[in-house]
Amino acid sequence: MFYAPGVVGEFFAGVRLLGRGVGMYARSPRLLLLGIIPALITGLLFIAAFATLIYFISDLSELFTWFADGWSEGPRDAVRVLAAIGILGLGGLIGVLTFTAIALLIGDPFYEKISGEIEARFGGVPGEVEVPWWRSLRRSLWDSVRLIALSLAIGIPLFFLGLLPLVGQTVIPVIGALIAGWFLALELVGVAFYRRGLRLPDRRRVLAAHRPLALGFGVSVFCCFLIPLGAVLIMPAAVAGGTLLARKVLGLPIDTPAPVTAPPPGRAAIDS
Repeated sequence: MFYAPGVVGEFFAGVRLLGRGVGMYARSPRLLLLGIIPALITGLLFIAAFATLIYFISDLSELFTWFADGWSEGPRDAVRVLAAIGILGLGGLIGVLTFTAIALLIGDPFYEKISGEIEARFGGVPGEVEVPWWRSLRRSLWDSVRLIALSLAIGIPLFFLGLLPLVGQTVIPVIGALIAGWFLALELVGVAFYRRGLRLPDRRRVLAAHRPLALGFGVSVFCCFLIPLGAVLIMPAAVAGGTLLARKVLGLPIDTPAPVTAPPPGRAAIDS
């Protein structure tokens, strides 16, 4: 049984994890720069893709509303405007989800470093599993493909539901944000879970036991990603917050930094 105060409290605790990730990450200018590079590259690719979608939006809206070809001009144009809004909304939802997956793949060494710094700050990783980079990349790619496929399977029905009057502009966006938040949380804890030899099914199982916490974190990331350039600027901090989330759901400390004598060679300490 769920109790509202507990659920709401856990949700906002997840939101605060992103805030902590932003604070910890922003205090390390060197890692700030490293983390933005892959996000910026991915962002440029997605801007080009979304610009292409906007360019062809009229043709696409006509394609999806073929049934309105014989209608009078007013109703036909209204349906096609709704279809265009729905297509752009679906493109944005898919873009947010795939942005994270692709940015993590492009920036794997950078985000691994950010995540590792935070793990070290709070005591490291008991029983860390050493995996060759090529095997880690292969697993990450496969899990990302699975998540993207699942997000598409859910996002396409949401697109058609978004065409419904009133409901499509109120209830469906909220459902979309919750679903997107869940997938983003699954993506962003991936680096920390791989470090422990855990895969996508493990992520789903562990986060499902802390669903309000995971949703609070994921939805807050999703909302930040909707801001222009938000995905580029927030992505590295989201990885930091995802590492904190992973540690919390796995029962590891995230409140008391481990004693630090000297940072490992070539690694910058991150303040909490």
